[in-house]
Amino acid sequence: MLFILVTQILSRIYLIESNGDDKNTPCGFVLLWKQAQSFPLFPALGEMESHMFECVNQAAVHEELEDETRRLCDVRPFLPVLKLVTRNCGRAERLLDSKIGVLISKGLHELDGINDQEVKDFRSKMFRMSEERMQKVQMMTCMEWLEACFSPQLEPAPGTAITDGLNDRPADLKVTIHFDQSQVRVCSPVFTPIDLMELALRKWLTTHGPEEEAWRGQYVLRVSHCLEFLCGDHPLIQYKYIRTCMQAKESPHLTLVHTSAIKAMFDKEISAIGAVVGRKSSNPPLPLPPKRRAPTVSPVECVPFKIVLVNGSKVNAEETAKVQVRAGLFHGTELLCKPAVSSESSGRSDHTWKDSTLEFDISVSDLPRMTRLCFAIYAVMDKVKKQKSTKNHYPIAWVNTMVFDYKGQLKTGDIILHCWSSFPDELEEMLNPIGTIQTNPYTENATALHIHFPEYSSHPIIFPPFDKVRQLSVIVLSVPYSPYFHIELKEIMERDALSQLCENEKDLIWTLRHDCRENFPQSLPKLLLSVKWSKHEDMAQLQALLQIWPKLSPRDALELLDFNYPDQYVREYAVGCLRDMRLTYELSQYLLQLVQVLRYEPYYDCALTHFLLERAQRNRKIGHFLFWHLRSEIHMPAVSVQFALILEAYCRGSIPHIEVLKKQVEALSKLKSVNELIKLGTIKNARKAKEAMLTKEAMMTCLRQSGYSETLSDLHSPLNPNVLLSGINVEKCRYMDSKMKPLWIVYNNKLMGGDTLGIIFKNGDDLRQDMLTLQILRLMDLLWKEANLDLRIVPYGCLATGDRAGLIEVVSSADTIANIQLTSSNVAAAAAFNKDALLNWLKERNTGDALERAIEEFTLSCAGYCVATYVLGIGDRHSDNIMVRSTGQLFHIDFGHILGNFKSKFGIKRERVPFILTHDFIHVIQQGKTGYTEKFGSFRQYCEEAYLILRKNGNLFITLFALMLTAGLPELTSVKDIQYLKDSLALGKTDEEALKQFRQKFDEALRESWTTKVNWMAHNVAKDNRS
Repeated sequence: MLFILVTQILSRIYLIESNGDDKNTPCGFVLLWKQAQSFPLFPALGEMESHMFECVNQAAVHEELEDETRRLCDVRPFLPVLKLVTRNCGRAERLLDSKIGVLISKGLHELDGINDQEVKDFRSKMFRMSEERMQKVQMMTCMEWLEACFSPQLEPAPGTAITDGLNDRPADLKVTIHFDQSQVRVCSPVFTPIDLMELALRKWLTTHGPEEEAWRGQYVLRVSHCLEFLCGDHPLIQYKYIRTCMQAKESPHLTLVHTSAIKAMFDKEISAIGAVVGRKSSNPPLPLPPKRRAPTVSPVECVPFKIVLVNGSKVNAEETAKVQVRAGLFHGTELLCKPAVSSESSGRSDHTWKDSTLEFDISVSDLPRMTRLCFAIYAVMDKVKKQKSTKNHYPIAWVNTMVFDYKGQLKTGDIILHCWSSFPDELEEMLNPIGTIQTNPYTENATALHIHFPEYSSHPIIFPPFDKVRQLSVIVLSVPYSPYFHIELKEIMERDALSQLCENEKDLIWTLRHDCRENFPQSLPKLLLSVKWSKHEDMAQLQALLQIWPKLSPRDALELLDFNYPDQYVREYAVGCLRDMRLTYELSQYLLQLVQVLRYEPYYDCALTHFLLERAQRNRKIGHFLFWHLRSEIHMPAVSVQFALILEAYCRGSIPHIEVLKKQVEALSKLKSVNELIKLGTIKNARKAKEAMLTKEAMMTCLRQSGYSETLSDLHSPLNPNVLLSGINVEKCRYMDSKMKPLWIVYNNKLMGGDTLGIIFKNGDDLRQDMLTLQILRLMDLLWKEANLDLRIVPYGCLATGDRAGLIEVVSSADTIANIQLTSSNVAAAAAFNKDALLNWLKERNTGDALERAIEEFTLSCAGYCVATYVLGIGDRHSDNIMVRSTGQLFHIDFGHILGNFKSKFGIKRERVPFILTHDFIHVIQQGKTGYTEKFGSFRQYCEEAYLILRKNGNLFITLFALMLTAGLPELTSVKDIQYLKDSLALGKTDEEALKQFRQKFDEALRESWTTKVNWMAHNVAKDNRS
């Protein structure tokens, strides 16, 4: 009945919702239900609350529409058909499930339908843990909750004070405190937030009312422009916002917020939790009796591991080709034994192999717990021309699977593996051990390999638990060796992470493993690469040694999460080291890589997943970025299920955060619709400038519609969840004139009247490489500051939010070098050679001491970006990709080419300099003076000092790029790409040799800067012609 009803009225309701400005208009589902009352069988439906609608959405999956406040134009069903279904459980639970499904863009019924016990066990465990987490939040105090949700960004305690710039004395902190529609200016030395509040309130009370002590404990300090509260008793200089203001010689603006306002926010979130989760009982239920484990059969006898090839189907090979299967056992990237190869099979699509059993030269008892079984299916064809080899091998498909299941039980029985057809470059023997162990979900067209795991015992074979493994280890005391061996060991340990170890060196490291623990604890990765993982005795020795290994710093421990180190206990040790990250900024700095290395985890329930969820649910900002890093890649089939499971677990353990994130997801969906509208309009009107103007008008009309304006208003910024965006300033919005027509959206800041924020929305560009580059720039800035060198870097916000979609922060009061030059000249070709343009631009915006500061900002930032762009090999540095703020800070944007992938035309490299250092930059640094002055000498010194600091942290940069290898970034696909970093940082050379190399590059950049000016001239002319 309702199918017919919906097809008649759904379009009308959609139009009412899309165009209606009346906020009191009933939502689509309520209106639909009212319309249904006129049909004869309506009374048979019963109560409205006992039913819900289901539709097929734009992603072609069933979506349960539990939330009936949503409008049909937001749901966007694929067809105008809704299905009525009966609710099976409580409304609150179903509503939560529906919201989570919409939020993570994967309906939970899809996860329910996965016939995999590992998925079911993981979800069940996460459900219990999330419920316990929510019960703990219910027991929190208001201030504990505030610190978890809106804690400030803290920086490490500075080694030196910020000076006033005149007499090198510590600068006084001049703070503006907003309170009760008035403001108080407080000049103070280094106080804590409590001291500052007391000082401000006493000053305010002397002019506004009688002094009283009742205010104590009733107020908290908030950064005026965002939801960032100064919790804790740290010195003010340690709060990032305060320090940034002092460095920029600006007055920090803070607001006193009464605790009643905080309490109202807290109560709202607690009520949202209470609607779904009951408070923790004072009498918890008795624990269930432990499950009886099946008897463990330890296969100590030398039974070789084997598998049986049953058949292969949908093999896309030519009829004349012979098809073979190659199989290898890997631990990380280490091949445990010689690969096994099947016989040849003829046919086009379906194949069986005569010698179907593949036997490996390794016993079952020697298989490591994390052994991967990797397959490659390939065609063997005769060559037309006789050469040394008469056979050619053409890869068809690959697939990987674990030998032990998630419970540690050796797999037995039949399994069908749906294969992947895209082969990475440079695979060893066509096997792809670094590839996913998930099978291809697109089973309809995928090559399928049917295999059989034989049984070796009448009982299941379970990998022995940790205590049993340790019993196999023999205590080996450190014995004295020749001093020569220790010298050689020291030399090996000082090599960079990309250096390969030969077998003799691996043997030496393993022999001196106890010396490594005592003298080179940071050498653990090299020791792990030296273990013979195909010998269970060596594995046992390693496990015992790991228990007494000193803790590594979190930065050193990151390398242990690389694919090369798959052992469960090694990864647990690494996560244990990461727990020493106390401050939010530390974990935020490496969150991008930590999400990527989840791909290397073969089982859903692992230490890294628990760590990330625990930290995310304890800190709202970590949770925000974890959510977006996972959701932006959930469309990728290799990680779709894994990331969906983690997102579901996060949402269940952060129920109040769901509505906040849902609002952001809906806003981004609207922006995507606007962008697609503009693309369609500009394609149709490509040659009609007048009609192109109509496209901008259509955009502004669209943004003013209530359906858009309401969705795009009052949300937390995805780029910074502490910033509240009140509404769009439509008149200032526009779209940019590049291929994907990015939207330039201007928002009003809800917490600071008159303040605006710019956001660029991109749809069609992969922002993940920009995100990685900006993360590395942020890290460089941190390392320099730790060494007391502040080079005024501007690592603006950038966030991938979906498949080739994302947001970029607009840096205020900034313009491109191209625009600055073109404004100063009537001829585009001559603009690039006007060396006074940049200095004059700064003079127009700064006078007196402000100009001195602006030139100092320019000098420092120019030095930072010269070194950073050289080390990272950032290309495509035309004058529209370099910007300058009115305060003097220079910064680079648009990082589409990194690691030395410079642009070329007709085979000729357009960029011939190691980094951008033009004479107009030198002209600003020297304040217009000719000849190399003392200012230039200081600039060069900054560059050299910055370069040496980065060199000391070379292994960290290599590790961070290595952890991103499977992310699918176009210019980071193999270890060869990372080799660029090793060369630019001159790793393996002494500091003197490296500095000599950098000085040569510096002189080359200066000497060849004329080529940069020619490129800029060509860019300016092209830009002028387009406009």
